[in-house]
Amino acid sequence: MATPIKQIISRIRNQIKAVKKDPFLTDRYIYSLIIKHAHWLMKREDSKYKLMRFNSVIQSLGEVELVEVDKIEACVTNIKSNIKIKRTKDKIPSFLQGYYGPLIRSVSSVDGSIFLKPTNPSTYTFMEGTKTFKYNKTKYYWFLNDYLYFPDLEWDAVRIEGIFEDDISKYSCDPKDDCTVRQDQPFNIPDYLHAEIESNVIKDFGIMLQIPSDTNIDKQNIIR
Repeated sequence: MATPIKQIISRIRNQIKAVKKDPFLTDRYIYSLIIKHAHWLMKREDSKYKLMRFNSVIQSLGEVELVEVDKIEACVTNIKSNIKIKRTKDKIPSFLQGYYGPLIRSVSSVDGSIFLKPTNPSTYTFMEGTKTFKYNKTKYYWFLNDYLYFPDLEWDAVRIEGIFEDDISKYSCDPKDDCTVRQDQPFNIPDYLHAEIESNVIKDFGIMLQIPSDTNIDKQNIIR
């Protein structure tokens, strides 16, 4: 089970001996520094193909509704056939970004029996124009402007697994999840990166705490 966000924040507070009533050191501010370092560390780990093994940080959207759209929106105006293009009805919650793009582990049929292959509009357009493409039975998707797009797909919904930056509880079928405050939600970063993230946040605070206060600056400023 992933560590709650509030536990990470609490550990950092204890290390810098900060008090919660300090208006500068809010939970929101500490969390922003945590996410800043989590972003680049996740990209680093993704370049080593290490992230998708950690089931504890993978979340899923079980039944994401699809709607039909035109080729212009899907950026495949040059495809020759009259295939239908579908996309997710709503924007997908923000994925954490890895070295190779958004951290999507899988897109599949709702029952998980058929998996789709990631591509992009230009690659799909090229493939569709080849003579052998009619024998290609692979189903494809691409991520564009916070939506997933699906060429030649008849399904009404898909299942999506990935590592999300945003809270996805409102997409859950369980209405109780909507009431979970952000601090109580899981920190979807592998445990082995927590110490490195916290260390970097502490270094950030160390730099900030060494900056002279406004009062000291004023006293040293000969112009005032």
